[in-house]
Amino acid sequence: MPLPEIMLVVLWVGLTAYVLFGGADFGGGIWDLLAGGAKTGHRQRELIEHSIGPVWEANHVWLIFVIVLTWTGLPSVFAAVASTLYIPLTLAALGIIGRGAAFAFRKVSTELWQRRLFGATFAFSSVVTPFFLGTVAGAIASGRVPLGIARGDLVGSWLNPTSVTAGALAVGVAAYLACVYLTRDAQRAGAADLVAAFRRRALVCGVAVGALSAVGLIVLRADTPDLYTELTSGRALPLLLLSVVAGLASLALMWWRAYVAVRLTAALAVTGLLWGWGVGQYPAPLPGVSLDEAAATDAVLAASLGSLAVGAVLLLPSLWWLYATFQRDRG
Repeated sequence: MPLPEIMLVVLWVGLTAYVLFGGADFGGGIWDLLAGGAKTGHRQRELIEHSIGPVWEANHVWLIFVIVLTWTGLPSVFAAVASTLYIPLTLAALGIIGRGAAFAFRKVSTELWQRRLFGATFAFSSVVTPFFLGTVAGAIASGRVPLGIARGDLVGSWLNPTSVTAGALAVGVAAYLACVYLTRDAQRAGAADLVAAFRRRALVCGVAVGALSAVGLIVLRADTPDLYTELTSGRALPLLLLSVVAGLASLALMWWRAYVAVRLTAALAVTGLLWGWGVGQYPAPLPGVSLDEAAATDAVLAASLGSLAVGAVLLLPSLWWLYATFQRDRG
């Protein structure tokens, strides 16, 4: 496989990891917002804090990974995206910063008004951040980011039917993944009432995300017909079908209370959708530009991939150990 394709696959793996782990992290904040009052929602918020507390900073390593890889491996694409879409990217960055600060300050605050203020900031940022990141994805998918510095419409590029739908879908996916993960965490903690609560939310949210995905296809057909064709009858169709089948299996497994297995199928449904987009848009990361044209030189790609291989030897076992440690049964 040529080096540009290898770099793109590695980049997409990092993006997938961020969606699955960082997305669930954002989703926890969404359910924190909907948990209820200070007293009625205390136990739900406690479970959410316990679930994301050890890994909430580690999740953004994947976002940094994607940014650095794009900057290094696809510099012209990075320049075009960062300059045309600097408004949603800045808003997403502010959301990440505000969310992290609020999460940390709420844990050490003693006054109720302080906890409410930081809790509201944490929850609000958990909604708007994935939305703006989704609008960025929608802008790229709909071909509204031309090559060059700030050559695209600074507002219309990310405020359009495809981008808004992608933003809403990003929020929905984040909420759904969080529900799926939290259901198992509640079971492990022996909190039967929380298991039932998050199970109901997962079922409702899963149906809603499925319906929103169908709406997204209708929007794509009208707004981005080339990508729609690739998803429904081209190379990306098998991945789209995988996403649909895995999504239906997830609902069935959640209904049957198979809380461990549903984690795999839910992640597979999201992964199929994400990789379907990637395959559908390949080989043109931006309109009129092939991957080979956008990629850095082979020397840069080889050095970058070699460094990644060495770093992965240290990073991946460390992340595995972190997640495994905090996924053990309490006791």
